[in-house]
Amino acid sequence: MATSSVPTYDPKTTATNLATLLTQDRQALITSQTQFSNSVNTGLTQLNSALSTFQSALSAMTTKKSVVANTATLSGDAGKATASASAMPGTYNFYVEQLATAGQVAYNGMTDATAAGAGVLQITLANGSTFSVDLTTADKDLDGALSPKEIAAAVNTAVDNKSMVVASTMTINGSSSLVLTSVESGGDGLSSGITIDTSGASGELQAMLDPGIAQELVKGQNAIIWVGAQGTGTQIEQASNTFSTVDGVSMTFSKAATDVTLTVTNDKAGTAANVQGFVDAWNKAVGTIRALVDPGDPSSGKNAGIFSGDAGINALLTRMQAMLRKEIGTQSLVSFGITAQRDGTLALNTSRLEKAMAASPEILDKLFGSASLTTPSGVMGDLDTLLRQWTNTVDGQVGVRKETNQRLQKTLGQRQERLTQQYDTAYARYLDQFTRLQTLQNQMNSNTSIFDALFGKDSK
Repeated sequence: MATSSVPTYDPKTTATNLATLLTQDRQALITSQTQFSNSVNTGLTQLNSALSTFQSALSAMTTKKSVVANTATLSGDAGKATASASAMPGTYNFYVEQLATAGQVAYNGMTDATAAGAGVLQITLANGSTFSVDLTTADKDLDGALSPKEIAAAVNTAVDNKSMVVASTMTINGSSSLVLTSVESGGDGLSSGITIDTSGASGELQAMLDPGIAQELVKGQNAIIWVGAQGTGTQIEQASNTFSTVDGVSMTFSKAATDVTLTVTNDKAGTAANVQGFVDAWNKAVGTIRALVDPGDPSSGKNAGIFSGDAGINALLTRMQAMLRKEIGTQSLVSFGITAQRDGTLALNTSRLEKAMAASPEILDKLFGSASLTTPSGVMGDLDTLLRQWTNTVDGQVGVRKETNQRLQKTLGQRQERLTQQYDTAYARYLDQFTRLQTLQNQMNSNTSIFDALFGKDSK
């Protein structure tokens, strides 16, 4: 008679299935928690980036000193002018008699001098400033000679030079020249204003740097301009070509000119662009925050943001929006055309901005204020102070939350390690059991074949 066949088992497959079944519930929980923790970390990074970027925009606006923009232009090609927010519109006439120049002197016919005992040079400028040039270590290539280039390098690196004089060399018709140029312009126009005292230097250098053979390339002189016509207007003389004669305006002249007109006007487009810059920066930051706290919409399949229902971040957004309503008297940002939309973003009405600027141009800067660390003020100061509570690298809310989340990730990692060990232990146990079962099964199958041969229906 035939015997019934014994079910067959694959030890590896069976061990894998049973070990997975044993740990799958706990594995699913750890996987879910890990994915959520990773999403939280990503969300915190996005939040910190959005807030920091907005702070950078506030800082950039603060650096400008004013949201209000004015334009200053000089007629012709006499130079350039810039105007700050405090500049008043108007037209001014100037006569540019002469520009300020920096003195420059050359010592021609320079040759290498013996390095040993080269000594010290004393350089003096027209304003009385003086510094020493120690040539003791000027021989950089250690060939025993001081070249004109090594002397120039020694002048430029002298401790007390402090960028008062720039030394260079020229080669004309095979002959070397040492050129000294004063960095600052100005002087009486009678001399370059640069002299070298060689009394502490070697005889060779005294001969090559003798004041009597110095060639004056440029005489140092002051700039002279007239407010109004030459001779009848007001004369201004100074060492620089940049003038701040008109309050709030900086003028830099680049050539002498007989009739120069300075025109200062309100820059409506520039002011609007500055305000729009704030609006754009706000909208970008708020867009990120709202996406992170979005409650989602199950009916449309829209997923909720990672911080949906987070009271802290929702409170941050609410406080930011409240700060926009700051008032000076009866005026606020709304008075200047900056209005909130239903989604929390801002929009700018340029027509309303221009009308408010025409009536109260000084209020806009007071409303925006400054994001300065030391003296924060206005809307920008309030916002920056609030955002620092979140972005501060020492104790900011984003950093604190990240640390908490990192501790959770570490705990989840440890739990995953323990569960993996439990899985491996269970797998090894099941593999051993079913391997032994398979061995027994093979023995039974062998015996069954013998029984079938002995007692089967075909046996005799």
